[in-house]
Amino acid sequence: MEPQRHTVLIVDDNPTNLAVLMEYLESAGFHVLVAENGESALKRARYAQPDIILLDVMMPDLNGFETCHHLKADETTADIPVIFITALADTADKVRGFEAGGVDYITKPFQQEEVLARVRTHLTIRDLQKQLLAQIAHRDELIAELDAFAHTVAHDLKNPLGNVIGFTYLLEDDDRIGDEERRNIVQSIHSSAQKAVNIIEELLLLASVRKQEVPLEQLDMAAITDEALRQLEHMIIQHQAEIVIPDRPEDWDAAVGYAPWVEEIWINYISNAIKYGGSPPRVGLGSAPPQKGYVRFWVRDNGRGLTPEEQAQLFVPFTRLNNLRIEGHGLGLSIVRRIVEKLGGQAGVESQVGKGSIFYFTLPAADGVEK
Repeated sequence: MEPQRHTVLIVDDNPTNLAVLMEYLESAGFHVLVAENGESALKRARYAQPDIILLDVMMPDLNGFETCHHLKADETTADIPVIFITALADTADKVRGFEAGGVDYITKPFQQEEVLARVRTHLTIRDLQKQLLAQIAHRDELIAELDAFAHTVAHDLKNPLGNVIGFTYLLEDDDRIGDEERRNIVQSIHSSAQKAVNIIEELLLLASVRKQEVPLEQLDMAAITDEALRQLEHMIIQHQAEIVIPDRPEDWDAAVGYAPWVEEIWINYISNAIKYGGSPPRVGLGSAPPQKGYVRFWVRDNGRGLTPEEQAQLFVPFTRLNNLRIEGHGLGLSIVRRIVEKLGGQAGVESQVGKGSIFYFTLPAADGVEK
């Protein structure tokens, strides 16, 4: 894909100047717009959002200084660099131009090469500013996300660790506990400790997704789902869940991704389907043929289903986890969303109260085309 051309807006009431500069800058590879007065320049700048403006000072009605003041007062055009082009060469006029918000000053008669050099210089500066602003915005997003995630992890860790401490004190201080009750307490300690470990593993997973760049390879989805089900074997037996999967490995539609992360998606979806499914849970796994270059994978449960309001609270960004939580879903599904988007797909849910839910995710098809 060719890089996008910069757009230059030339504002001058002299048609000859407009024609000369327009032809020269277009030959240099720029997309050029023109305006013959200040009012027209303001309208074109708001609509077209040029990358830079060459602005004549001596114009009737609204002169260049006044036009620049209006540009800088409008938040939609305030950041566009303005270079004044004028016959006024006094220091006082140049200072007035800079005070109006201009970034540079070219006096007439101008040399086309000088105009081109100054335009390129200020476009380079502007591009670097945009990159810096984008990096700052990304940093602020990460900080807000980290704060929200830290709050969520601390909240979720508090209960299981509190249970471990409480049960431990109970075992230490009460000699009258029978063997059966003692076994129940030990089992509760183990369960609470496992919950804490799971949360820590989610934190480590998030860190790897954030920092790690992974190769996208064709997935053996049958093997990936088999491993996910193996890890969930205890939960499946405990809840007497029925798991329905495609009969043959070739029944899975081919997609690309990163197997360890995709396995985590399946574990999250299947465990939620078991926990919030019917009695007993019946969980179906499958895929749909590629559409528009993407394969859709899904987990269907026989739970109560979710209201539209509840569905809107799923897959939320980490910055919203503190305010919007559905028990057992928020943190894991937010990580699922991050994984799927990192792999180039999308995650979502379809649900209707009384008819269960389908949690799905998409990945790029292995051949990149529809079958």
